[in-house]
Amino acid sequence: MSITAAMVKDLRERTGAGMMECKKALVETNGDIDAAIELMRKTGLAKADKKAGRTAAEGLIAIAGGADNKQVAVVEVNCETDFVAKGDEFPAFCNDVAKLALDKQLGDVDSLLAAPMANGSTVAETLKSLIAKIGENMNVRRVSLVAGDVVASYSHGSRIGVVVSMEGGDEALGRDIAMHIAASRPQAVSADEISQDLIEKEKEIFTAQAAESGKPAEIIEKMIDGRINKFLKEITLLGQPFVKDPDTTVEKLLKGAGAKVVSFTRFEVGEGIEKKQENFADEVMAQVKGS
Repeated sequence: MSITAAMVKDLRERTGAGMMECKKALVETNGDIDAAIELMRKTGLAKADKKAGRTAAEGLIAIAGGADNKQVAVVEVNCETDFVAKGDEFPAFCNDVAKLALDKQLGDVDSLLAAPMANGSTVAETLKSLIAKIGENMNVRRVSLVAGDVVASYSHGSRIGVVVSMEGGDEALGRDIAMHIAASRPQAVSADEISQDLIEKEKEIFTAQAAESGKPAEIIEKMIDGRINKFLKEITLLGQPFVKDPDTTVEKLLKGAGAKVVSFTRFEVGEGIEKKQENFADEVMAQVKGS
């Protein structure tokens, strides 16, 4: 059967694949477009699997909130390049996944990946198809559901997303607190949430530093206590100076508004992922050799 340009065009529009791949699939299936789509899906999924070992440290944070401001879902979805993260299809997929997590109350990645999307395919299947189409490794890395009397969120571009759950206060205050968390990176709400192991580790460092001062033991002990207290204020939300008014702490701001932060989630794209450093010229040469 003769493969026409119109057939190739139709297959390209339905699959998003390249012209040569479409023509080859049509030749192999004797012009049967449905069979060609099935063949390309199988081939595409194989290609997607091969890309799974590549580092995906770019991407975006997507947030979906309910109409009643009582619950918000936040997800991190990764890809390999900032170019793809700023495209059209990847952000649309991320927003759909965040909305699905909220609508279906899916607070863990495995459940989210197994959930069906509006297109009838699961998140995992849709992701693999997107990988095959765009040509980059991608993954849904983490998801969090945050609920409370007042839930507010803040996005810094699409790279940092914060959701805050509060008792008392209002959404405007919650957004200010979320903005502060985005900028100041607290590790916990209060000092009692900081692990004892981390405190002991810092205490060892401060002790070693203070010992070199040559001061009496009782003075050194007071110095260490002071350093630990300062450290805890620096890494906890309540102890930090409020970014919009450094003369007051977040704790004082909340007390003045009769509000309390119950919990927060802060996601930043790629945090904790070790990026592979490559020489650009070597990378281009590797692509040329592989083509």
